[in-house]
This record gives sequence, structure tokens and C-alpha cells, in this order.
Amino acid sequence: MHTVREKAQLLARVRRIRGQVEGIERALEAEAGCEAIMHQIAGVRGALAGLTAEVVEDHIQTHLVDAEKHPGALDPEAAAALMAVIRTYLK
Repeated sequence: MHTVREKAQLLARVRRIRGQVEGIERALEAEAGCEAIMHQIAGVRGALAGLTAEVVEDHIQTHLVDAEKHPGALDPEAAAALMAVIRTYLK
């Protein structure tokens, strides 16, 4: 599985995102201003988008492009599955 290669890096990103979300929670509990909270939310959204982009790019490189390593590369089912994930994410 391609995500295993980058497991430590991906987990570090997820932990940073968790910290950002916890920061939003603390800000809400402290009744921080809307502008500050919106900036924090935008940061989390950007961090999630970056994480998603990294995983999607790795998936494409691993399963859809490298036909030598994966004889099933460019598989229409894999492409359809990727598109379903992207559509869900973009909603």
C-alpha cells in the first residue's frame, strides 16, 4: 500500500491538523472573535486540502501511472474510484 511508505509523514500532518481543530475548539470555548475563528477554520481547510492532494497524487502515481510496477495501472475502475473520491471531496 502506497500510504504505508509515507505513513510517518502523513500521520504527522494529521496530528498537526488535529491540533489546529483543537485550537478552533479552544477559541470557540473562549468566545474568540469570529474573524479569528474563521482564520483558524481556513487554516484547517487548507491543511486538509494539502493532505488530500498528497494522498491523491500518490495514488495516481502508484496505481494509475506506473504500469511497470502495477500491471493493472490505468485501470478504468481505479480511475472511476479516484474520481468518486474527488467528487465527494469537492462537494
